[in-house]
Amino acid sequence: MGYGAPMRLGNLLKPSPGGRLRCDVALHTPLSPDDATRVCEAHGLGPCVAIEPGPAGSVNSNYVVRTAAARAFLRIYEEQDADGVAFEGALLRHLAQRGVPVPEPIDGPRAGGVRVHGKPVALFPVLDGRELRGAEVTADHLGTLGRALRTAHTASLSFPQRRPSRFDLAGVRARLQGIPVAQHPDLAEPVAELHAALDEVARADLDALPQGIVHGDLFRDNVRWNGSALRALLDWESAGTGPLLLDALIVVHAWTYASTFDWTLARAFFEGYTASAPLDARERSALREVAMFGACRFAVTRITDFHLRPHAVQTAPRDYRRFMQRLRVVAALTSDDLAARLGVG
Repeated sequence: MGYGAPMRLGNLLKPSPGGRLRCDVALHTPLSPDDATRVCEAHGLGPCVAIEPGPAGSVNSNYVVRTAAARAFLRIYEEQDADGVAFEGALLRHLAQRGVPVPEPIDGPRAGGVRVHGKPVALFPVLDGRELRGAEVTADHLGTLGRALRTAHTASLSFPQRRPSRFDLAGVRARLQGIPVAQHPDLAEPVAELHAALDEVARADLDALPQGIVHGDLFRDNVRWNGSALRALLDWESAGTGPLLLDALIVVHAWTYASTFDWTLARAFFEGYTASAPLDARERSALREVAMFGACRFAVTRITDFHLRPHAVQTAPRDYRRFMQRLRVVAALTSDDLAARLGVG
């Protein structure tokens, strides 16, 4: 999630019986004041004097920590080890050097060199700007976001490292197959529908589309704005190699759907995204299947990360049914239909 201002969840630092401070925030992995100080000092920021929970994510544990010298966003990586942390850090530095608005990690030990409960951590600057609410999003915002994402995709082509996305077709299918339908009969129908949709996606051979490093999760909470100016694209933790078109269509899913798609907003995004280069012919012909895969990816992970984990629903509700609705809309269209709606015909 984002590296912006922390959520306000009340009095988070409380005195322990010994008079020391403790943080009553569990998230996935708790962060004690001692651990926070150890991380902050390893990054040259001095002792930690305050801890607040960051935005609730589905995977990682996020905190905002404060020292006498600075405030920083501290992420505890729940599913990645040192190699994943190193990949994200190197990617962010590469993108920043090429004009992409991303937060660079705060310098410190090598990736994995400092850990909390055995898990690697990283520190990032706390940025200004804010997340837009859905009703605030305009065509101008989407056009700006489209241009920024195209800049990031172009910059990623010269990044020397590659790694498979954890959310590629094989990864999403594996998560889907792991859903315990016998224990959750209410999921039998959507799981069957998702299997059928992924079979269609597989026949489209998304690996044959133009590839690069894709963000994979560019929702509104991962973008910061100052008015109409885009401040930062956040949270590249899950970035990996994949079809560039998938990233663009995830934005359409995430930013332009309410009770149905707002095709005016979707078209504005693609006008920005294709301003410097049109879609490849292969991308245009695969619009339907890539859009279907984007909907499947989030329907599946919202089942596994939220529906099957009630405590996660309480902290950051995410309903998989909303992405089943998106899936049905795009599956009923052809790629030509989508091209016309997106203005890429």
